[in-house]
Amino acid sequence: MAVLIKYIVERNGVEKMTFTSKAEADAYDKMLDTADELASFLNASTLLTDEAQTETLALYLAQHKDELLVALGAKKPVKAAVKPAAAASDTVKAQPKAEKKAATEQAA
Repeated sequence: MAVLIKYIVERNGVEKMTFTSKAEADAYDKMLDTADELASFLNASTLLTDEAQTETLALYLAQHKDELLVALGAKKPVKAAVKPAAAASDTVKAQPKAEKKAATEQAA
């Protein structure tokens, strides 16, 4: 007999999502909290009149929180990881000067 642990995220008596990890469930719950706050913020404006559209936009913004914070200038963009091609160029830098000079003369 197997024992399964499930973490269920519930909002207003409605089951939203089930997870096997508490950390994932907490992250999803926090994202839903953010979406609720954003929906309240958007409802205060007169720009969106459709409630479903407001909720959809709020959920989208909450799901893309990191990109939104970068766009607002509140967070610096994450630098891309060093690619293997960049690592190969590092080995070129390690060549002795005579080899570099010969390589550039051949290229010219």
